[in-house]
Amino acid sequence: MIQHLKRLGGDSLLYALMNLGTKLIAFLMLPIYTKYLSPYEMGAFEMVEALTSILTFIIIFGTDNALAYFFFKEVDEKEKERLFKSTLTFRLTIALLFLLIFIIFGSSISSLLMGTEKYKDLLYVAGIVLVLEAVITLVLTYYRFVFKSKIVASLTVFKLLLVAILSYLFLKFFNLNVLSIYESRLISGLIIIVLIYRQIWRFSSLKIEKDIIKKILWYGAPLVPASLAFWVITFSNRFFLSTFESLESSGIYGVAVKFATMISLLTSGVQMAWRPYSMSIKDDPKAKNIYANIFYIILVIGFIGILIIATIAPFLKILVADKSYYSALNYIALLSLGSFLSFYYLIISVGLFIKEKTSVISFYVIICSGISIVLNLLLIPLFSIWGAVFALIFSYLLVNVLIFIKSQSVYKIPVSSIKLIVVFIIGFVSVLSIVSIYFYKLNFYLIIFPWLVFLLVTWKVFDTKNIMALVRGRFN
Repeated sequence: MIQHLKRLGGDSLLYALMNLGTKLIAFLMLPIYTKYLSPYEMGAFEMVEALTSILTFIIIFGTDNALAYFFFKEVDEKEKERLFKSTLTFRLTIALLFLLIFIIFGSSISSLLMGTEKYKDLLYVAGIVLVLEAVITLVLTYYRFVFKSKIVASLTVFKLLLVAILSYLFLKFFNLNVLSIYESRLISGLIIIVLIYRQIWRFSSLKIEKDIIKKILWYGAPLVPASLAFWVITFSNRFFLSTFESLESSGIYGVAVKFATMISLLTSGVQMAWRPYSMSIKDDPKAKNIYANIFYIILVIGFIGILIIATIAPFLKILVADKSYYSALNYIALLSLGSFLSFYYLIISVGLFIKEKTSVISFYVIICSGISIVLNLLLIPLFSIWGAVFALIFSYLLVNVLIFIKSQSVYKIPVSSIKLIVVFIIGFVSVLSIVSIYFYKLNFYLIIFPWLVFLLVTWKVFDTKNIMALVRGRFN
């Protein structure tokens, strides 16, 4: 047991450190973005980011989860290589198709999204970046699967550092607009391609082996609607904000989201390590107990992280160069909760992946994405950015509830639903209390009470002896 936990913990720690580096880079770039980009330019950036994110889901088309499943199921190294060859060819084909669409229809797409044709060049560069990322992401996935986490971390941090440096130089001395950011991504991507060219050559193939790609898509395709639905929940609010208000509102919301990704310092390392780890121990007799205790630990640690973010949020104005972005600080804590919920479902859905019932994820997320659209339509006109924030939280919460119930029905894990619910409610109320204390400018020291309530209730609800047993590798 302890060796399993050490491996997950070791990989998670390294990935967490990797993400710490990338997020620190991102935080250092925020003052630069808010200095050289107006809220209008930031809004245009958010719109293109939203568009390319959904195209990335389509390019991957569920093949990441399929690769995780079949890679660890397959024992023949040549078959594993065939998996990656076919997947790379498939992803490149789709990415090149989108690039062609940008080249032909860039002006029309720019006018539709941003109300002007001047961002067509931004779309051209974004299309090339999509092609490069299709290759880079697959190679890094392979390195993760063979537990070469140091290579993954090094390449990822190096690429983000390049993007940051080049973005700063381009913004300061050249374009002074959002195109600078994508130009820096293009150059950085090309450099990474050169560094991993041997692995790319190994996976390069001019054909898609039908038997391989068929089983990959058969497993992964049911997750595509879920990915698209998650995009609706996460990114569609930008379009609603731009439609009902302005690109400036979308830009302010985008800055708040970038701050909110601080919670990913806790979650992203676990997320990267979780899928290969959870699949590799599924036949262990103690697997269900391990899963159950990890459910508890991640939820508690996640809320502690969100409470920390809520506490320090107002002080992050030192990273904002322009006062026109200050209002973004009000939304950081609750958006962090939404970010955490968008990760947590991956943990509690482990039973669906083990039992190959992934298609139900799409079903539930599609339902929640429809609810998200309705909520955005109703709440944004009434409450502006706050409406987008609460639509996001409610939609992701519903996703977690539905998926957890279904996962438990096909693969029962000995975890108390009541305990999870109590911790969530207390955590949410505590975060909301801290946000309200700052928003209404109440006495700063009142923040102590939400913290005390959460910690005391959590300590009382959970069997701490059992949690400590997990850490020591024993169970009561």
